[in-house]
Amino acid sequence: MDLIRDIHPLTDFKRNTVEFLAQLKETGRPVVLTINGKAELVVQDAASYQKLIDLAERLETIEAVREAFRSIERVEGQPMDDVFDALQKEIWARVRTGLTGS
Repeated sequence: MDLIRDIHPLTDFKRNTVEFLAQLKETGRPVVLTINGKAELVVQDAASYQKLIDLAERLETIEAVREAFRSIERVEGQPMDDVFDALQKEIWARVRTGLTGS
């Protein structure tokens, strides 16, 4: 982020919206808008925002996988065969209940 170029008062944004929109599309960087000298808003073009959302989702997935590996290292959970056996029993029980009527 270029602090001189990317932080502006909200009033500047209101007065020069077209120029700011061109800057957002050109650079892909967000603009921080201030009110009374305090950072209050961030404006970003849609494509850059989508990239940010995609990256956040990817990082959440990576963290979930890391937590799963930590869980395995702590020997938590159940063996896969036991889980599948229990699921199969539950499915067959539901099938039988459905076949025999309520």
